[in-house]
Amino acid sequence: MKFDSKMRSLFLLSFLAVFAAFRAEDTGVESDELKVEEDTGADDQKLIYDEIEYKTPQLDANMYFVYEPFDDETKFNERWVKSQSTKAGSDEYKYNGEWALHESNKRLKGKLVSNSETRDRSLVMESKARHHAIGTKLLRNFDFNGQNLVVQYEVQFKNGQECGGAYLKLLSAPSGNLNSLNDKTPYSIMFGPDKCGNEHKLHFIFMHKNPLNGTLREIHWNKMNSVNKLDEVVKDGKWHIFRLVVRPDNSFEIQMDKKVVGKGSLLEDFSPPVNPPKEIDDPDDRKPEDWDEREKVPDPEAVKPEDWDENEPRKISDPKATKPSDWLEDEPENIPDPDAVKPADWDPDMDGEWEPPLISNPKCAKVSGCGPWKAPLIDNPKYKGKWKPPLIDNPNYKGKWAPRKIPNPDFFDDPNPYKMLPIDALAFELWIISSDVAFDNILITNSVDVANSVLDNTYQLKKDLIDAESDNWLLKTVKYTNKHPWLWVVYLILLAIPLILFIGYCCVTPGKGSRDIGHEKKYDTPAEDDSARFGISGDEPSPINREELSKESSDGNV
Repeated sequence: MKFDSKMRSLFLLSFLAVFAAFRAEDTGVESDELKVEEDTGADDQKLIYDEIEYKTPQLDANMYFVYEPFDDETKFNERWVKSQSTKAGSDEYKYNGEWALHESNKRLKGKLVSNSETRDRSLVMESKARHHAIGTKLLRNFDFNGQNLVVQYEVQFKNGQECGGAYLKLLSAPSGNLNSLNDKTPYSIMFGPDKCGNEHKLHFIFMHKNPLNGTLREIHWNKMNSVNKLDEVVKDGKWHIFRLVVRPDNSFEIQMDKKVVGKGSLLEDFSPPVNPPKEIDDPDDRKPEDWDEREKVPDPEAVKPEDWDENEPRKISDPKATKPSDWLEDEPENIPDPDAVKPADWDPDMDGEWEPPLISNPKCAKVSGCGPWKAPLIDNPKYKGKWKPPLIDNPNYKGKWAPRKIPNPDFFDDPNPYKMLPIDALAFELWIISSDVAFDNILITNSVDVANSVLDNTYQLKKDLIDAESDNWLLKTVKYTNKHPWLWVVYLILLAIPLILFIGYCCVTPGKGSRDIGHEKKYDTPAEDDSARFGISGDEPSPINREELSKESSDGNV
């Protein structure tokens, strides 16, 4: 039949299309997990199958001021300095917290079968309830001379955090010997998460220099307490990435896990404000004694009504209430427990006379109540309470008093707070209760593109690994297909096959031979014997013989 041949053709074409797509994948597409850069050399330098390729990002020195991936332990020991100092003003609180390099993810490595290996490592604060301090110098000073400042780093709270910070400090030049790093070491910017109890903060603090007298003030981002989902960063045990961008136009932007969580102006979104007010309250001004701030006062002409009875109680017994007929006034509500037994060690001299504990009287359980009956209380309709004169507008009202304004002697106008003190080092100076807070891929640059490149080749790999462990099968399929777009063609073809078969089955016109002739009506198409019987010629119609029709009907043939 024609229907069968068409279906076979459609099915064969679909099969060939799917086979061609798979063949194209085999010959033209490489697996992301097994891909090796062409400059690696020999064919035997391939990643082992169950690990994800990782290579420490290689950046030109002119692209960053600091980039620390912590992957090379020798370089780390050369560049970073642990503080040997104590908290300022104290010989007791030493920076004795332990630092160590740990593997970030065992599946994230660049292990070569016939060569050395590159593993993604991170810097970890290992000690509980200790002060930690460590720092490193920048390759060159960062000057706020018209370039963007981009600060980016990763944090992982492996064991959560009861109380402690994970912020970094960009130290003001000259920062001096980092062996002496402590909480009073001057910094230009402090940035990162902090948590204690139920309070979570994402700090962005910068030091502003007073142009009049040269003093420094801490200026705090005023939305540090309202960052959405910051609490999850501390609790979920996953890697998170933070980024701060400060621009020469005094704008700033804060990102957490690639999402903007704060942005604004250094001039408008900080407390205290960079520039003090032009005018201040006169500290020597005093409110006059006759100054009346009351908007309303009792009406002095009001008189208490004669029928106002202040002695009427608020509640009275309901005069309409009646005692229920089953109320047992002679039965107490509680009775001594008849099953109670005096403890064997009861000492009357020490404990007094023993009395069994009281229990609810079982006789009261099936009636309305026991004991003396009292009518319930209702609101007293005659109650008016203590009389007070009504309030009227105060004719002597002068408004709320405020001291007069005078010019602020400390006023200054700094239109460009972006120009902060130069930076020559970065440091962690932290106190933590819970151990194992990890840091990775610390970057200071002037290019957002460089920061994005580092993010894609470090943080994103970790995130993909963690997500892969928790994704359901559908999400895993979508992500895998996005990495291999040719699979979308296969899916479309596979979905199209049943649709094509259905349409073909329903809509393809069958041949005449497939029709059941037995179901045709006798007079749908004149048969040869009908033409002869009714006198119908091939070209010229003839009138139907009604007598013959009548006879056919009576015989049951019509």
